[in-house]
Amino acid sequence: MTKAKKKTNSSAIQRRLIPSYIFLVIVCIISVFPIYWMLTAATNTSFEVSTGKIWFGSNAIVNFQGLLKASIGSGAPLGKIMWNSFKYAGVQTLLCIFTCSLAGFGFELYHDKRKDRLFAFLLLAMMIPGVATLIPLFRMMSQFHLLSTVAAFILPGISTPFMIMMFRQNSRNFPVDIMEAARIDGLSEWAIFYRMYMPVMKSTYAAAAVITFMNAWNAYMWPRAVMSDNSAMTMQMLVANLSNGYSVDYGVLMMGVLFCSLPTMIIFFVLQKQFAEGITGAVK
Repeated sequence: MTKAKKKTNSSAIQRRLIPSYIFLVIVCIISVFPIYWMLTAATNTSFEVSTGKIWFGSNAIVNFQGLLKASIGSGAPLGKIMWNSFKYAGVQTLLCIFTCSLAGFGFELYHDKRKDRLFAFLLLAMMIPGVATLIPLFRMMSQFHLLSTVAAFILPGISTPFMIMMFRQNSRNFPVDIMEAARIDGLSEWAIFYRMYMPVMKSTYAAAAVITFMNAWNAYMWPRAVMSDNSAMTMQMLVANLSNGYSVDYGVLMMGVLFCSLPTMIIFFVLQKQFAEGITGAVK
């Protein structure tokens, strides 16, 4: 009788979970459908996209050739534009995670009341929209003659309050006893940071790298403002050019969107486990 009751209870529980499973399936379909539609639209003609065709077509090569022609018409070949995006986003990501991790390390593990007040001031900067700082930053870059350079793209993003806060919060899980033991063994503070803090906080670094790279890769307004040279164009600027004009080739446009989306999708899927651990504050 006990086994029969257990089977009955488990069957009842499974029946109660059916609506939850149905809801999750519907949410997954809604979430994945835009990606699927982007893939199919990149293989169809402009007319087929505008009529709502959601199946794969045979126009992928033509759309890719159109994207190549559009990139050359914008002032730079597609390979150069992709390289610009990777270069800008990669350099900004490396500098951002280094400076922000160093700041979070110092704020948490060497904190005092003055540092806490400074950190509170930094958090206030998160409330200022990026558009409000666009003109002052542009004037600054212009005065230093940095327009259309890598420095103009990456300097505003090498340190952000959110990244500093993220590293500081996750640093609270860092074992302080290891630092004390390292100091006794004669390690300097820089050696502790490089040889102990960074390996232990690798999940946080992975999460910060994913977030920073995605933000830098998807940036449009700031590069548009400071990158006046066509040879410095990024993929986001190219896609924006594809959508301008009196007639838009939606097949070519979606092929450009696909090229914009693939790098961030690949990086996220490769680092998704470390990203989840870093967001939840896991330390290994």
